[in-house]
Amino acid sequence: MSMPWSRLIRYRDSPEGPVRFGEPILNDGNEDIASMALENKLLVKVCEGTDPFSLRVTDQIATVHQLLGPLAAQHVPIIRCIGLNYKSHILETGRALPTCPTVFTKPSPAVADHGASVPIPKVAQSQCDYEGELVIVIGRNGKDISESEALEYVAGYTVGNDVSSRDWQREPEKARPVPQWSFSKSFDQYAPLGPCLVSTSVLGEADDLPLETTVNGETRQKSNTSDLWFGVRRLVAFCSQGQTLQKGSLIMTGTPGGVGLFMSPPTFLKDGDEVSVRIGGIGTLRNTIRYL
Repeated sequence: MSMPWSRLIRYRDSPEGPVRFGEPILNDGNEDIASMALENKLLVKVCEGTDPFSLRVTDQIATVHQLLGPLAAQHVPIIRCIGLNYKSHILETGRALPTCPTVFTKPSPAVADHGASVPIPKVAQSQCDYEGELVIVIGRNGKDISESEALEYVAGYTVGNDVSSRDWQREPEKARPVPQWSFSKSFDQYAPLGPCLVSTSVLGEADDLPLETTVNGETRQKSNTSDLWFGVRRLVAFCSQGQTLQKGSLIMTGTPGGVGLFMSPPTFLKDGDEVSVRIGGIGTLRNTIRYL
């Protein structure tokens, strides 16, 4: 899918300034744009418009004061999430490799900005966990999409963290006999995104990108999108069967092994922990956990 930008951010150029879209001005695309923004070194070409999928890139240059997530909740009608999609994570759970994807959803209020504190409500503080993920961003409505045409509906990719409450996902007295995903992962701001969107013209199928998740600087997840059991084309085609993928909707593609639940002993997120998820070619998403 052809977009007017190759990379896209949302930002403010002053403390009280309006939220704008811009295309980062980079040398080779490998720079840490989040760190550049903190140092007031990130320049952008200002984009005109409010719809991230139909912007016009101008020649006006601005300096980023505050880097936000690339999409706000109003841009995202729904988030589809894929469970157990990295071969390493599937094997980590002791399950067999699946024949079709497992899909659950998060609502749009789960969207959160890069750099934001993720609020953890009291009901979800006992087993709070992270899941670093590649996120597909759908750029136009589509239904019954074939794998061969799938990339024509993908605007680009970003980095996501599928924040999860493991007790509400798995423990019988809360989740009931069968594990459930939606309630346990759908609290407000449980889907931080960032630091930017990168178009398919840059990343193609995004099928060979290193992924690393750290908690307070300690590496917890380290993998590559080449380990995805169901890739981008297959996921777009599968999720569009009989149902419309709306413009702006997301597909969180699943997480690799190394989540806190399966550490020995299980190690969950605490108040004040910083979670960083880095995907090569996109950048590093950073958020702090904040217990309410």
